[in-house]
Amino acid sequence: MTGFQAKLERFESLAAECELIAKRSDGSNRGFYLRACEHYRELADDIRALIASFDVAA
Repeated sequence: MTGFQAKLERFESLAAECELIAKRSDGSNRGFYLRACEHYRELADDIRALIASFDVAA
């Protein structure tokens, strides 16, 4: 379970970093970092749901 928690924290961290970079970036790179941010947030949501399913099953 700790592996999933570590992945969750990593995806959340990457999403926050991408969001920060997007805010400081010019127009040409901003879209890339916003898409990356959204992707990492979706991955974090998936991991969060997976962890919740283990909690319910236990």
